[in-house]
This record gives sequence, structure tokens and C-alpha cells, in this order.
Amino acid sequence: MVDSFGFVVFLILVALFFDFLNGFHDSANAISTIVSTRVLSPRHAVLWAAFFEFSAFFFMGVHVANTIGTGIIDPNIVDNLLILAALGGAIIWNIITWYFGLPSSSSHALIGGLIGAGILKAGTKILIWDGISKTTIFIVLSPAIGMGLGLLMMILVLNLSQHTTVFRSDKLFRKLQLVSCAVYSMGHGTNDAQKTMGIIAIILYTQGYLGPTFYVPFWVVVSCYTVISLGIMSGGWRIVKTMGTKITKLQPIGGFCAETAAAISIIGASVAGIPVSTTHTITGAIVGVGATKRLTAVRWGVAGNIIWAWILTIPMSALISAVIYSITQIIFR
Repeated sequence: MVDSFGFVVFLILVALFFDFLNGFHDSANAISTIVSTRVLSPRHAVLWAAFFEFSAFFFMGVHVANTIGTGIIDPNIVDNLLILAALGGAIIWNIITWYFGLPSSSSHALIGGLIGAGILKAGTKILIWDGISKTTIFIVLSPAIGMGLGLLMMILVLNLSQHTTVFRSDKLFRKLQLVSCAVYSMGHGTNDAQKTMGIIAIILYTQGYLGPTFYVPFWVVVSCYTVISLGIMSGGWRIVKTMGTKITKLQPIGGFCAETAAAISIIGASVAGIPVSTTHTITGAIVGVGATKRLTAVRWGVAGNIIWAWILTIPMSALISAVIYSITQIIFR
């Protein structure tokens, strides 16, 4: 049963549901700044972000998808039940963090899910440390890079704007924030949509539907970009509130700097094939922008709660996926 064509279709649908949930969960990343600065209404913001999320399909390859598909655990030990458990662990953790309004990483939840089920099935020898180490290093580096770039961009822009009036500056950066939101949404699509592509491709590869060589079929690419864009349009409003108003108070100039800094970091990682957390990056950028006012402008207690969610994401999703894998072994024995 678990190796039947019907079960493969079921797994692909579960993967696409994770993709939708990824967009739903991460809509805050794309629109929180532009909504909190009131440049766009929430409804118009999600439509704007979703359009550019999908447009990433025309500009990027599938480097991140290849890392997820073959760079976290040995693809030779992957079976349908392992994929089901990995997706289940990531989905459940995403729902938990969404409920509490915490912007955790869907990427790391998926990676944790693969690790947890993989270790339970075949031990630690199946882990591919090169891919895992790149990912775990960027748990620290992506928010740090986002924060550094956000800080530098804010300082640069403030210096360039020092001879203009507040009214003219606000008017200009309201327009520029439309551009930065669009670029950030494209960056998000280049990284996050590809993670589900990697999962679906490995499902097809392990069942022999791709032949002897791993690759990502065109229909998988289109499907994943479409579904994550629909998730963005649905909007995870609990997390939008946390990202847009609870970390620090943003003006259009700050929103522009945060989105641009995060977009630069994410697109660079996507080109390198590194599955970074877009959530970590934009949060770090928002903190960096807020810190240019004064350190007390950042609500460090909220930031601390977010960091705890980041730390727990991989181990908790790994634990949940291991439990799911154990249960499925009993059911399908």
C-alpha cells in the first residue's frame, strides 16, 4: 500500500499542503512591514506579495530544492513513510508556532522532520553533515546578516535623507517600500518554495518515477510556486502582528530598509543553494532597523521568545516526526 501510486499521490498532496502552510505561516515575513507602516492594506499586501512570490519561478533555478532532496539525509534510505513523518512533524510544529504567533522557520521544521525520522529509521550514519552544517550555521548567520544589513541600510538611508523634509521622505519611501516588498517576496519564493520541490522530487525519485538521475520536474516547480503563493494570499495574521508591531515600531523608511536587507541576504543564499530561514532573516533585519533609533526601541523580550522558537524548531520537529514514524511503522507493519 505505502508503495502504491495512490499513496505517492497522497504524499504529494501532503507536501503541497505543507507548501501552502509555509506560505500561510510566512506571509508575515513578506507583508508585516508594509502593513504595519500602512503603505498597503492587509488584503492588497497579500495580493502584491503573492504575485511576486510566484514570479520568482521565472528567475531562479532549483539549487535549494537539490539541497533538500539530496543534501540532508541519504536519499537511498528514504521511503514514503519517512517522508510522511517528516512532513507531519513540520506541519504540526508550524501550526503550534502559528497558534502562539511565533515566526519560526518552516525550512528548519522540514529539515528537523527529515532528521528525526531518518535517525529513527537508520541511525545517525544517514545524516549528510555537509548540508546539515550549512543549514545550522545559517541559523545564526541569517538573522545576524539580516540585522547587520538592516542596520547599515538604515544608517545609509538616514544619511542620504538628512536634507529632505519628513513629508517628502515618507512619501518617497512609501513608494519604495512597494519595490522592496516585491523583491523580498521574490527572494522568499526562490528559497522557501524550493524546499517542497525537493521533497516531492525525492518522493518521485525513490519510487522510480524520475529514472536514475535526481532532478526536479517542471510541473513540480510550477505547482509549488502556485501553492505557496496561495498560502501567502491566505495570510497568517497572528504572526503579522508579532513581526509588524511587537518587535519594534516601523516607519516606511525602516520597512524599506528591513525588506531590502532581508531580500539581499535570502537571494544570495538561494543562489548558493543554502536553505536559510527567511523568517530569521527578516526578523534580524527588523531588529537591526529598530536598533538605529535606540536599543530600547527593540522589544527584546519579544525577540527572546522568537529566538527560543528558532532554537527549538529543529529538535521539536525532529521529535514529532520520529513519533509519527514510530506510529506509522506499527500501522503499516
